[in-house]
This record gives sequence, C-alpha cells and structure tokens, in this order.
Amino acid sequence: MLAMLSTRRRRALATGAALTLLGTGLPTAAAAAGDDRSGLDRFYDQKISWSACDLDGVPEDLQCGKVTVPLDYAHPGAGSLDLALARYRATGHKRGSVLLNFGGPGGAGVPGLAYGGKDFMELTDGYDVVSFDPRGVGRSSPVSCGDTEEDEGLSVLEDDTALGDPRALLARLKQTAAACARHSGPVLTHIGTVDAARDMDVIRQALGDKKLNYLGFSYGTRLGAVYAARFPGKVGRVALDGVDTLTEPLTEQGLAGARGQQVALEDFVDWCVKDIACPFGTDARTAREEVVRTVRSLDEDPVPTDFGDDFTGQDLVAALGEGLYSEELWPSLERALARLVEDGDTSGVMAFATGGVAFPARAPGPAPSPSPLVDAEDVPLDNLPAALMAINCADDPDRPTAERITADLQRLRADYDKASPVFGRYRLSEVLLCYGRPRGTDFIREKVKDLGTPKMLLVGTRGDPATPYRWTVETAERLGGSAVVLDNRGEGHTGYGSSKCVHRKVDDFLLYGSLPRSGSSCLSDEDGG
Repeated sequence: MLAMLSTRRRRALATGAALTLLGTGLPTAAAAAGDDRSGLDRFYDQKISWSACDLDGVPEDLQCGKVTVPLDYAHPGAGSLDLALARYRATGHKRGSVLLNFGGPGGAGVPGLAYGGKDFMELTDGYDVVSFDPRGVGRSSPVSCGDTEEDEGLSVLEDDTALGDPRALLARLKQTAAACARHSGPVLTHIGTVDAARDMDVIRQALGDKKLNYLGFSYGTRLGAVYAARFPGKVGRVALDGVDTLTEPLTEQGLAGARGQQVALEDFVDWCVKDIACPFGTDARTAREEVVRTVRSLDEDPVPTDFGDDFTGQDLVAALGEGLYSEELWPSLERALARLVEDGDTSGVMAFATGGVAFPARAPGPAPSPSPLVDAEDVPLDNLPAALMAINCADDPDRPTAERITADLQRLRADYDKASPVFGRYRLSEVLLCYGRPRGTDFIREKVKDLGTPKMLLVGTRGDPATPYRWTVETAERLGGSAVVLDNRGEGHTGYGSSKCVHRKVDDFLLYGSLPRSGSSCLSDEDGG
C-alpha cells in the first residue's frame, strides 16, 4: 500500500529524496484519426513510435512512447488522454511483448521499469518488456487532491482528533472528495480498473500482439484478472504475483492489511533486537511497545525537519509500511529508525515515507488537461496516494451512508486498533476517504469469476504483509480452472523479486509456457528454494 502523506509535507520530503522521475516529454505515437469519430477504430489502429528516452539517470537502452485512449469508452469521441509507456527491447528471438504492472494502485510503470528493469532482463530473451503509467497515474493525466491552504488534501485524517467527532469528520471528508474532483479534472470519473483494463487492450493492439502476455504485482493482479474477464479471448501468458482480493469490501481489505503489516512489524522487531544497534533495545516485547510509544509521541509532538515542515507519527507509519515490504530493506530501515530515535534525524525515514522517489513540485491550480502527455514536473506530489484512493474507491461498490459511518465509527476504530496499534488508524483513514465519492463498479465482484481462459499462474507468499496468502487461494477458486497456484513459503510482499525459485518459475512460464503443478511450493531461499 502506498504512503498517504499530506501534500504539503510530501513537497518538503520530496526535496531530499534519492531519485528523480523522468523530466521531459515522451515521443508521440502515430497520429490517430479525427476526434469526431464515434467508434474505437482510431485507437486500435495506432502504432507506437519508440525512441530513446534521452533522460538523465535512465538506462540508455530504455525506450519511451505513448498511446492515446478514449477518456470515456462509452463515448469515445468525447475526448482522449495519453498513456506514458517504456520498454526494453527483446535481445533474443522476439515472440511479442510482456506488459508489467508494479501495483499500487497508483504506481507509475515508467519509472518502475527505468529503475527496476534489471529484475526483468531474463524476459528480454523472448519479449519486449513494457510498462506504462495507468490513467490518472504519473504522466498519464495525473490526479491530485490539491495543494492549497483551503483544501488539506489527503491530510484530513492525520490527527487523531479528526476521528473523534463523526459529524465534523464527514464534513471534512466531503470537502476532501470535492477537492480531489476539482484538482483532478475529468479523468477522475473514468479512473477505475475496468477502464485501465480496456486501456491495456489498446496497448496490446498497439504493440502488435494478438494476445496479452502480462506480469502483474499486488494491485496489478486485480488489473490482470479484470482484463482476463473483459477480454478472455485475448489472454496469453498471464502471471499474477501477490494476489489481490476480488470480493472483500474495503473495510475488510483495510483490516487484513493492518493485520499483515502488524505481523511484518513484529517480525522486523524480532530481527532488530538481535542487533546491538537496534534503537528499540534488545527485548522484543518492550521493543514493540517502544515502537507504539514513538508513533504516538510524534503524533503529539512532531519533529521539525530541515524543510520547514513537521514529521508526525503517521509519517513514521507510512515509512514503516514501505520498509516492511521486503526483508532486504530491513537493515536500511533499522539505520533510519536509529537516526530518528537517537538523533532526531528524519532524513532516513523521510526517504522511506516517500518511497524513495521524488516528484518535482507543481504550482497550485487546475489539473493538467487530459491530453497531451504531461511532463514529469507537472505531476502533483500527492499523485500516488490520490490515485490509490481514486482507484480503490472506483472499484468498490459499497458506499456507506453518513448514518452508518456515524454509528460504526467507534467500532471500526476499535477493530482497526485491535488489528494493529501502529497501522490501524492509517488503514482506517484509507477506507473512510471513499466517503463523498461516487459509488464504484459492480463489475469486479459480479463478473470476474469462472473465466475459462488459458491457465494463469498465481503466486501467493505465506508471509506477505499486504496481500495475505488466503487471497491467492480464494481468487484461484473464484477464477475456476484458469488458475494454477504457486505457494511461496517465504516473507515479504510478492515473491518474484525475493525468491529465486519464484523468479525462475514465473520466467519459465512466460518464456516457454511451462507451468508448475498447482499447489507446488517454493521454499524460502534460505531453505534452498
């Protein structure tokens, strides 16, 4: 789950983050027909013009391009938007393309491929490896919830007192929903996964592929499953790693996420206390209590930063959530926490809180127009959390009334606090922020089942803090005979980047069509898996 920081705080944090996203415009695709055409032919007839990205810090062999898609598929002549793409070309005998989605929702694929492409180089033996910024994300008509003093953006629930007065809370949530609509423009009402899946089919055709070969992580598994339901005849080799739920309402998803993150935090603390440098001591029980005290202390008395803003306990929760996704990050997280606890130095945890990626600031004002493609400097600082909220809400048909929220608020607070004294309020905030937005689609719950497509590979990791293993099993059962489950008996969110066994089996499937037996396992790498 992506970090949810106040926009003003994210601006300050981004100044010192380690990486900078792409900084100039991408080349244009071949021109489509006039905007007055009523059908989709002009979108499906386009070809992508690829060229070197020619940007600082980006690998020389990365190529950039774009495709144009309709803003509203029900009215394709009513406007369009551009989607940013990037690819590494096949080095072996090319059999087509494989499309990647790194999750989120709200994660931008172009910088993900630019900075993480080395993990996918084996796939270039047979494929162009392609990723994209989904609609509303990154450089593809990015959404925002604002960056002005009048609208607080997604910071509305950062202080605990906001949850104490249901009537005032509902008013602030409505104000936030209005601010998101005002700053995002027309793309906000066409941003859900169903529209993104239709965009992927346009991308497939523009890439020249008869079938979609796809590798999706976390939220990307939801996107892949929706594509398979919407275009079953176009499904090629599809692998889904860190499988998302297709049925649970956001309230249950939030609770599952809080529980998973709490387990991951406790595992991290158990590891940390074995090191004399652990900032929370050497006893696991007291160390867990110290983490809770540190979060609460920072909420009550935030630490000033070098950028003129404050670092709160909820900012620390965001940092912890990012750092716990992978055991490989734990040493860096330990050092960052030590600098915070011992010296009041927030720089290390701030880098985690922003995901290590900086978006240059843009001036407050109207959202960029849906087309043409925006430059990186026009991407709002709060795009990641704003897109996460917009997509999750658009995918969820439940929209409780004000009376229901008022009646249930204290119970929900207790349930979320019980699930995690550290992550509970943070995850509850993500659920409540759907209030005031239009009701989401029924398509995912009602139509994404019993697909009848070619076999898809589903990878579930036993110690995954974000997408619990049971979601993989439940989704496989829901998809029917189309799903083959690989049981990754390891830790961390998703398995492809942390398990050599998972990496090999996914690549073997995508490259050669070789599927493991359903229910087979990958042991942790430490156990020889």
